[in-house]
Amino acid sequence: MEEIGALMQGFSVILTPMNIGLMFVGIILGVLIGVLPGLGGANGVAILLPLTFTMSPTSAIIMLSCIYWGALFGGAITSILFNIPGEPWSVATTFDGYPMARSGQAGAALTTAFTSSFVGAFLAVVMITFLAPLVAKFALKFGSPEFFAVYLLTFCSFVGMGKGSPFKILASMALGFALASVGMDTVTGQLRLTFGQPELMRGFDFLIAVIGLFGIGEILLSMEEGLKFSGKSAKIDPKVVWQTWKQLPKYWVTSIRSSLIGIWMGITPGGATPASFMSYGLAKKMSKKGARFGTGEMEGVVAPETAAHAAGTSALLPMLALGIPGSPTAAVLLGGLLIWGLQPGPLLFVEQKDFVWGLIASMYLGNIVGLIVVLSTVPLFASILRIPFSIIAPVIIVICAIGAYTVHNAMLDIWFMLGFGVVGYLFKKLDFPLAPLVLALVLGDKAEDSFRQAMLVSQGDVMVMFSNPLVGGITTLALVLLFWPLISKALTVIRKPKKPDEFAVERPVD
Repeated sequence: MEEIGALMQGFSVILTPMNIGLMFVGIILGVLIGVLPGLGGANGVAILLPLTFTMSPTSAIIMLSCIYWGALFGGAITSILFNIPGEPWSVATTFDGYPMARSGQAGAALTTAFTSSFVGAFLAVVMITFLAPLVAKFALKFGSPEFFAVYLLTFCSFVGMGKGSPFKILASMALGFALASVGMDTVTGQLRLTFGQPELMRGFDFLIAVIGLFGIGEILLSMEEGLKFSGKSAKIDPKVVWQTWKQLPKYWVTSIRSSLIGIWMGITPGGATPASFMSYGLAKKMSKKGARFGTGEMEGVVAPETAAHAAGTSALLPMLALGIPGSPTAAVLLGGLLIWGLQPGPLLFVEQKDFVWGLIASMYLGNIVGLIVVLSTVPLFASILRIPFSIIAPVIIVICAIGAYTVHNAMLDIWFMLGFGVVGYLFKKLDFPLAPLVLALVLGDKAEDSFRQAMLVSQGDVMVMFSNPLVGGITTLALVLLFWPLISKALTVIRKPKKPDEFAVERPVD
């Protein structure tokens, strides 16, 4: 196989003491970036990009990509321990990861998240290694109708497969769409719902909303419950990694399904955030324990983490093969390649073969190094829950405030964060789901842009959503998921066995 030989050449390029050292440095920096809410992998890579200008392109891309892997791993830490997503794609991890931590299973939740992240990223790298040409051609087929169909599929899966009242889910999602529409219309340039306030021109940033809804909202609930962690007395056994690994193989179907979803969303590119939400929704629907999702199910951590890392890793493929970044971090890395004098695209695999395959080889080693680093520190992270809440709560609030402020360097964002915190508190008290609101807030404007562009291209013909087998298939699947509760009830009625005497004719008595 030509790919195997090229990959071995890539390993020979990167296996130097300096490059391996840069991997460890990048992973550690990335974990710290992922832990800090509001910073994010893209911002972290952008901030540290100037440090790599004196390095060779291969060493520089290895360090920056490992920062990316570290941020992917680190985003799960605060999500599980404090219900504060360090990264947008870690929101779905909080649904079951945080309940596990509160019930004394913080070590198991962290081990599950880190291992699932590694599996998703590893399968995505294998895909990049062998399917790069075919995948690049497939990505070119996606236009605005296909993108909107993917977003529609994500929204419909939440409505049709969501747990609880569908009316509450729709109400929460409608509020998210309303918040997403605030600011400047990207199609016409008009201002919407700004009420004459210039600060609202940029809209509500997703990270600020997430920090408030989950972080501040959870602190308010904890204060009401008595300023304590439910899992603080749990003893962290150093053997928890091995014990968790023994349980993970039974979720292999979920891992493979979530990896495929993530790879698809990373290439198209849909992104890691919708991939994690979609994977979580499908896992909840297809699992035998789906009704217990949200209460601390290990499978509820496996699904979103696997999909998010598969999407985050596979997003580098269109960046290398086509020069089209599949994620914000990939866009920053694209800028780095241009600064180093490398032009991404099909010719990059021919003209800079050592660089490309060195980068792909570093993905294998970088994920292994990342898994070793984060797993070796599981007891350290999990032991944070032993700290009294009266001490850790002010620290969390300060970190949240710093994260909110650094997004736009604006004091107003801190007030927005506190406002979203109150909304998150009220939603939890009234038993309204937060996930649909967050999903609509992060994807609402993108879905609107894709839909309006599709309508412009088709001159207002809605049937453009069925104009080819690809977009038609995705749209049909979305509609099936939307009405799945009604469809499942209808199928149940049809399959319901009839009573034996239901249609029996009473015989006359002689």
